[in-house]
Amino acid sequence: MSGKRSIFEDVSETSKLEAVQPGMIDRGRGGARRGIRVWLMALFVLVMAMIVVGGLTRLTDSGLSITEWKPLTGAVPPTSEVEWQAEFDKYKQIDQWEIQNQWMELSDFKSIYWWEWGHRQLGRAIGLVWALGFFGFLIARQIPTGWTGRLFLLGLLGGAQGGIGWWMVASGVTQGEGMVAVASYRLATHLGLAFVILGFITWYFYMMGRSERDLMQARRAKEAKLFGLSTGVLHFAFLQILLGALVAGIDAGRGYTDWPLMAGQVIPPDPLVLEPIWRNFFENAGLVQFIHRCAGYLLFAFGVVVWLRGRASAHRQTQFAFNAMFCALLLQIVLGIVTVLYSAQWHIAITHQLMAVILWALILRARFLSLYPIATSVRGHSA
Repeated sequence: MSGKRSIFEDVSETSKLEAVQPGMIDRGRGGARRGIRVWLMALFVLVMAMIVVGGLTRLTDSGLSITEWKPLTGAVPPTSEVEWQAEFDKYKQIDQWEIQNQWMELSDFKSIYWWEWGHRQLGRAIGLVWALGFFGFLIARQIPTGWTGRLFLLGLLGGAQGGIGWWMVASGVTQGEGMVAVASYRLATHLGLAFVILGFITWYFYMMGRSERDLMQARRAKEAKLFGLSTGVLHFAFLQILLGALVAGIDAGRGYTDWPLMAGQVIPPDPLVLEPIWRNFFENAGLVQFIHRCAGYLLFAFGVVVWLRGRASAHRQTQFAFNAMFCALLLQIVLGIVTVLYSAQWHIAITHQLMAVILWALILRARFLSLYPIATSVRGHSA
């Protein structure tokens, strides 16, 4: 405790005063936030690449070329002609080869094998990057308070994604069932979980960019209405992504290449031709594409409403985030139309899928700034 001071002491000549202590909110919570953000960004890029490679694997009909799931030993590809022939013989036992690819020689099989092997190898790389980063920060005690469970969740979801990936592939590795592709609903589940993982990574990246004290203070200025609307857009976009996966799973994007009509009609012909009726919503190319189109129109209309509300935000960076989100949504709809008109050519279809990732991140950014706005001064500088 400091000693008594004279009432006549000149304050300007006071000896060393104790430095003002910062608030206690962030004490002991900092951790390696910058390093973790770099790690999260690396995971984001890898998962985005995984989505693109997965799309190319589907577009090249390569997903069933590896008929077994070997998480560890499968990392080593065939190294001799004998091993290659053994893999090819396994492939010859499934329906896809029997019905669709009997024309293939070993050299043709190798080309589709490398696509699927690369897709699985990228999944292993993501798991390794997550493990090295998570356990490295954990051992070094650099994970901020309250973040261990969140970052561990990414690993759990990644492990589940590997299992769901095989569950998806197994639906097409059949004998005598007439299956030449994976089940579309399983493909939708696989892609949907990829976007969930991407969503968590993105959200954590945004949160790690600001201190705990800053986030607590910013939340007091939360724009609840805007946050609710952006959450609605997020959920609607996720539904549209799942519908897009159903379209891709049955190649429905190549069946009706006119727009805005479908085969010259508003509603495509024979929308409920399959029995039982529920199968049409998963397997009828015309109906599945029609639902995807209608959902796109509704998402655009809802996006306009949310964008107009976002423009009225009191925070400049929040306004910019909603402008960016709307521009991405507009571009994505144009790409969707072009994809249909050009019969889902692989380079257009992949661009459409990649744009979905960008739109997803921008929706999350707008939602984040609705919850944690960045205050700006009258002159427009961050407070």
